[in-house]
Formats: sequence, C-alpha cells, structure tokens
Amino acid sequence: MGIFILRGCGQMVFRALSRLVLRMVPRRQRSAIPSQRGSDPQISLTGKLSKNLRENESLIRDTFGNSSDLVIRKLRFGSGPGIAMLVVHIDGLVDSALISDAVIRPIAVTPEFFEMDKQSSARVRDRIRDGLISVSDISEVSDKSDFLTAIAEGKCGIIIDGSPDAFVCDIGGFEMRNLEEPMNEVVIRGPREGFCEVLRVNTSLLRRRIRSPRLWIEEFVVGRISRTQVEIVYLKGIADEKLVQEARERIRRIDIDSIQESGQLEEYIEDAPYSPFPTILRTERPDRVVGGLLEGRIAILTDGTPFALIVPVTITMFLTSPDDYFERSFIASAERLIRHTSFFVGLFLPSLYVAVTTFHYEMLPTTLVIAIAAQREGIPFPAVFEAFLMEVSFEILREAAVRLPNVFGPAISVVGVLILGEAAVRAGLASSVMIIIVALTAIASFVTPIFSLSVAVRLLRFPMIFLAGSLGLFGVVFGFSIMAIHLASLRSFGIPYLAPIAPIVSSDQKDVFVRLPWWKLDTRPEFTGKRDVRRQARGLKPHPPEPRRKQAPSSQRKKRSR
Repeated sequence: MGIFILRGCGQMVFRALSRLVLRMVPRRQRSAIPSQRGSDPQISLTGKLSKNLRENESLIRDTFGNSSDLVIRKLRFGSGPGIAMLVVHIDGLVDSALISDAVIRPIAVTPEFFEMDKQSSARVRDRIRDGLISVSDISEVSDKSDFLTAIAEGKCGIIIDGSPDAFVCDIGGFEMRNLEEPMNEVVIRGPREGFCEVLRVNTSLLRRRIRSPRLWIEEFVVGRISRTQVEIVYLKGIADEKLVQEARERIRRIDIDSIQESGQLEEYIEDAPYSPFPTILRTERPDRVVGGLLEGRIAILTDGTPFALIVPVTITMFLTSPDDYFERSFIASAERLIRHTSFFVGLFLPSLYVAVTTFHYEMLPTTLVIAIAAQREGIPFPAVFEAFLMEVSFEILREAAVRLPNVFGPAISVVGVLILGEAAVRAGLASSVMIIIVALTAIASFVTPIFSLSVAVRLLRFPMIFLAGSLGLFGVVFGFSIMAIHLASLRSFGIPYLAPIAPIVSSDQKDVFVRLPWWKLDTRPEFTGKRDVRRQARGLKPHPPEPRRKQAPSSQRKKRSR
C-alpha cells in the first residue's frame, strides 16, 4: 500500500514541476522549439512537377537536403537557349556506368537534339518514350511525390525543361553480399545457397526453382518513411484465394513509419502475439520456401533481410528439416522421430527429474535413489532451486556464445560449460546428476531445426520446473494439459496449429511423425491444398524389371517350326 502512495505522490510532484517549468519558459521560446511531427512545412510534396527546370532542381535539392550522395547531371542541347534536362540519381544505389551508357550517351549522340530549341521539349519526350534510352524498365510520372520516392528507392530520373512529365528508369547496381549457405539452417544434403538482403535476387532464386507462370508475386509498400518493399509469393491455382486475400489485408492495414526486418512484419500479422509458440515460419532457405509454395502456402519476402516468412504453418513444420525430403525415407523418418523425442526431452526432462527426486522416490530403483541421495548429501539447496540455477547459468553461457565473435564464441561456450559444471559440483552447489540433466536438456534443445520453436521450449522449461517443484508429477501433468489446450486453440491464418494431429486428418499422416517415400506423397495437405489436391500421378512406385523368359536353343526352335 505504501508503494502505491509513494508512486502517486511522485506523479503529482512531477506534474507540478513540469507545469512550473512551462510557465517559466516564454511563449516565444516555446514556439521556437522545433516540432517532430512532420517535415519542413516550407517544402510541399503535393501536386505536379513544374515545367520550369530550375524549380524542379531546387525542389529536389531542398527535399534531399543537398545530400552528398545526390547526383544531378545537367545536359543542354540545341542552339540558342536550347533544351536542358536533368539526370538525377542517388550514388551507390544505381549503376553509374550503366547510366552513362544507357541514358546519357544515347541522348548525347542523337544529332536531331542539337537542332531543336526550347519549344521542342515535346519531341524530345516522345523520342525518349519511343525507345531512345535502352532501359527495359522506364515509366513516366508527373507527381512530385512519385518522382521523389522513385529517386529515393534507387531509380534514375530524367526531367526535361518545358515538359510537365518526367521519366523514371530502374537501373539498380548497388553492392550485395554473395549467396552463402545459411548458418542457422545447415543441412547435410541439399542446396547450399540462401537468401540475401536484395529482394529481387530472392525472387529470382524462387523463379529458378519454379519455372512456371503460375508463380505470382504481388508487391506492397510498407512504411511511411522507409518505403520498404514487401512481396507475397504464391502459386496461382494451388494456394487458396481466401488465404491470399487474408495475407493482403493483414499487410495493407500496417501503418508504421519504418519496417527494417521481417521480424517487425511478423509481429503485425501473426495470429497469437502473446503466445510463446511461433505461428509464422521464418527461413533463409529457398528450397524450404519452394516446398511450402508447392503445398499451397504463401511466402512473404521483405526487402533488406534474408529471412522469408511462410504462412500458414503447423507445429509439425517446425520439427521438419529440408534433409527429410532429400534423404531416403527410412533415414528421414528416423531423424524426424529423434527430433520429436528431443522436443519433449528438452521441455520436460528437468521438471520430471525435480518431481521424481522431490516427491516420488518410489518410482526410481533403490540403487539409483541411494546414488542420488549420496550426491545430494552436501548440497544446501532443494532440487528445484538447483535446477533453476543450472538452467539460468547455461542460458547465460549460450547467450554469451551467440553475442561473442565467431572465433571466440564456440570456444568460450564449451570451456565455460566444462569449467562451470565441474566447479559447481566441487563447490557443492549442484550434483553430478543435475549437471547431466541440464547438459542433456541443452543438447536436446539444439536438435530443433527452427530457432523460434527452440526459444519457446527454453522459456516454457522454467514454469514446468516450478510446477514440478510445487506439485510433483501432478504439476507436470497440469502444465502439459494447459500447454496442450493452448496449442489446440492456436490458429495460423485460420489453419489449426496442431493439424493434422488435432483435428486428425488421416490422409496427411504420411508426413507428420515419419515421412513415407515420395511416391506415396501424392496429395497436398488437406487445409492448404484444396484447389489442386493431387501433386503427382498414380503408380509411381519403383520396381525391378520383369524377368525375361529363357529362349530355347536354335535347334529346338527349328524343330518346333517344322
């Protein structure tokens, strides 16, 4: 109660002091304080471009603040006043050599331009529109905002004196990193390339794998200031139109000043923002995205990030690796069963140990109980506090290994775990069995192929330990029941999160806990592939060739013929 009273008194004092300071500041000084709500009121970005070239040039310089990377090239042709034009672009976002070869040089070597005067701007505009400039993507704009936005996006602008319209050319040429294998999604067998930060390169990686006109890409612009390009990718005729429309609506309703990464977009379009379990799958692998598209799902790509989003998803997709579809079915099924087992081990093993050693000794063999009791004889903490201490220590080491440079991170994590575990046992802070439990739990959490689900397991591990230390196995069962109810209530773009387990779909069980051979996977998932269910022909099971009948000797064949 005293805390609330002190908080209320503090708020009242703060308000009184703020009012006093505002009264002490003169009104003239208050009005001189710059506003942070909008841009410079003297610059108007609404309306059409001017026919006067100088006005357009001053507009461009004032809007971009005369930035050092702003390049404005002024060209003049003809006799007398002649014809003047501006070539505008941002240095570093376009290919300067391509601008010289494809834009400036064709204009400079056109002899008819040198015979025109200022009144011939319409003829110059027609010549450029008819294909004088050898650029495939060229468009004509007249609004100020459209022209300036195109320049900011990395396009080249051409303004002709006396013309109300300007031309915009898409000549991209900025530096990008090489296509490398994703470090967080390493596979044994499969492609070795991943997405990069350039949106158009990412879409080309998908086009290389799906060479079909049914691959549709729709573009959206999100962010009032950043103007980030966001694209949804789907297969027309396979993806459900309702899912596509739902993705469009969720992206269109985002009203924010900037989008820097797909993680921001994910939080605006997910179904359960307060759930620890992810309802959107993110990946850096084009092959995983292609697999989702072929199942009728939708991919969302964001410019400036290599992480693509796949919707809708189920929990079984987070326990699936691309290796499962490139290895033979028996190997893939065994690895998938190991992942499912590791998921439950990483979630419930510490809590089960705490519950059994605290409340249910009778469930263990006598020799094991005696060994555990002997190890815990000098430990002053209960098992639940011991588990919390070791789990928090390991999570700190794991986070430190991630944030450290790549050269020192793995070494420090391994050495730190060994030293910390040995020191904890010698100091009497933890038993050897607890160190084994924590190490096995950590290894099991690393088996999960998707990092977001692994983080959810790490977070839910602590409340499960608390329930086990408070109520024993009843607490573990209670926590599992609450988690199961929560998972059953989750939806991903309207699709049940536990499908095809709950609700059970018998036709989709061939790719859940095990993966049947490819010639058995002849249909798409029930919830996402309704429009084009069958994905391959029947009767593709391989078999050895039929044995040939032995031919009789030539003498016997002659006798038979007689």
